Amino acid sequence: MQTETTYADGIRAGVPFAVAALLVGISFGVVAQPVMGAGAAIAMSVFVFAGAAQFGSTAVLASGGSVLTAILAGVMLNARFLPMGIAVARALRGGPLARALQGQAIVDASWAAAHLGGGRFDRKILIGATIPQYPAWVLGTVIGALGANKLGDPKALGLDAVFPAFFLGLLLEEALASRVARVVAVTGALIALALTPFLPAGLPILIASAAALLGWRRA
Repeated sequence: MQTETTYADGIRAGVPFAVAALLVGISFGVVAQPVMGAGAAIAMSVFVFAGAAQFGSTAVLASGGSVLTAILAGVMLNARFLPMGIAVARALRGGPLARALQGQAIVDASWAAAHLGGGRFDRKILIGATIPQYPAWVLGTVIGALGANKLGDPKALGLDAVFPAFFLGLLLEEALASRVARVVAVTGALIALALTPFLPAGLPILIASAAALLGWRRA
């Protein structure tokens, strides 16, 4: 018989992800501070709490892209939470408001940690794993934004590698097990690379996301 999990189990599962969130948060604070200021960068982490969308939007602005393109980049990057939320909905408890609040715990690492296979999710692992990640992300942003001038280029510290390595580690196992996922990933990368020299910052990524439609019929 499988032992019932607790929120403490989720917190323990989330601690390694929190360490990654702290380091990536520092990197975000460093790169966002010159673009939008320390206060806005910190507020963005407090209220948005979505690393991919925050980095994507900031990268567009830093590259000279428009505010609209930056917003669209963030929205597209966060659009993945719609199917993720639908997938985990059956595991949530309570009325609409309670379920909506629990749904705020859905972040990539927690979603992956809570996945039991066969479309099943552990609610306590999902929520527990997010508990240490949120303050770590905000703290990292504060450190990076307020200490940007002293920390210097995050690339020199290797912090820029943490973010892609973090998500690659989450997705690698699933991608290797699915031919469709591999095709989608490679197609999206090729589209982005081909369009980057010709289109404004941010647009190649938005267009490359259309590669996901290749897997729609299999979803």
